[in-house]
Amino acid sequence: MTQTYDARSRHLISPADLQARLASGAPTVVLDIRFRPDRPDGRPAYREGHIPGAVYVDLPTELAGEQIGFSGRRPLPDIHDLQRDARRWGIRQGSAIVVYDDNRGLQAGRGWWVLRWAGLTDVRALDGGFDA
Repeated sequence: MTQTYDARSRHLISPADLQARLASGAPTVVLDIRFRPDRPDGRPAYREGHIPGAVYVDLPTELAGEQIGFSGRRPLPDIHDLQRDARRWGIRQGSAIVVYDDNRGLQAGRGWWVLRWAGLTDVRALDGGFDA
């Protein structure tokens, strides 16, 4: 059972643990990655309400690169662009990063994967997403 919990806690964070982390002042960057094909701009939902301190991240322009030839619909972003954006989001050395969405973790999963691909190791998705 401990191994399951450890593996789960390396990839997910509970709402209670996130709340405690934010209250403690530990360096934490929370990224709101709300996007849906039927509502591609998640900014209105972000403006209506978000986790305090969360930064909105636009999946199509900040977590994906330019489509070229057979690159697919959402190729990886240019690493220099991602580094620039990560600094703008507030990510610094030693920051823990929490990503969330409101669509069963689909967009948060993309954010988690792209940030891990870029070499960041302390990235977790909010268990249950924004609704939790």
